Amino acid sequence: MPKHGKKFRKAIEGLDILEQRFSVEEAVKHAVERAYAKFDETVDISFNLGVNPKYSDQMVRGAVSLPNGLGKTVRIAVFCQGEKQAEAKAAGADFVGAEDLIEKIQGGWLEFDKAIATPDMMAQVGKIGRVLGPRGLMPNAKTGTVTFDLAKAVSEQMAGKVEFKVDKAGVLHAPLGKVSFGPGKILENLKAIADQILRLKPSTAKGTYIKGMAVSTTMGPGFRIDSVEARKFVEG
Repeated sequence: MPKHGKKFRKAIEGLDILEQRFSVEEAVKHAVERAYAKFDETVDISFNLGVNPKYSDQMVRGAVSLPNGLGKTVRIAVFCQGEKQAEAKAAGADFVGAEDLIEKIQGGWLEFDKAIATPDMMAQVGKIGRVLGPRGLMPNAKTGTVTFDLAKAVSEQMAGKVEFKVDKAGVLHAPLGKVSFGPGKILENLKAIADQILRLKPSTAKGTYIKGMAVSTTMGPGFRIDSVEARKFVEG
């Protein structure tokens, strides 16, 4: 194991995090109770999925509203025009615009966390796809961020809607909330994400779908979950 500081070593005291595997409940409990940063760390989940994302029909991508939210303020930008701008502002969007908002982003401004767009704006939003895409900010119909129902989309994002996408290695990462939530609320959020990932299982994926899971915090160690326990939690 690489060298770690005193706080990290104390956080894993009595455990062999390289060899031990935990139940979902144990992993969440350890991650929350052994977090040591001075700030309220984010708890994250990683799923190792039995898919090959290089094939489009095995791409796992979606979004889910967490029952307990994420515990942070989300700044929302909405690309829309006409009457929809008033709807977006009334729903609580922080930044609303059309060509003017696109030009602002082209100039280097990116002071927002989530982006929503009406379908009629997507051709223009595509002009800044190279800026938004790599940052995970590009609106997408599959995650509910390309829609004419702006009131619903904005409220979902404000409440803690999490978007996720499997990477090239078949691993999917998602935030579960803050350490201050406690194990109970984190588990409820994890179950919501797990249920959605199970619903999105590609019909072409062969073999074991949930190959592994691990829970960690922003600064803390990762706690790997036993594969049988992981499948039991997701599929149960």
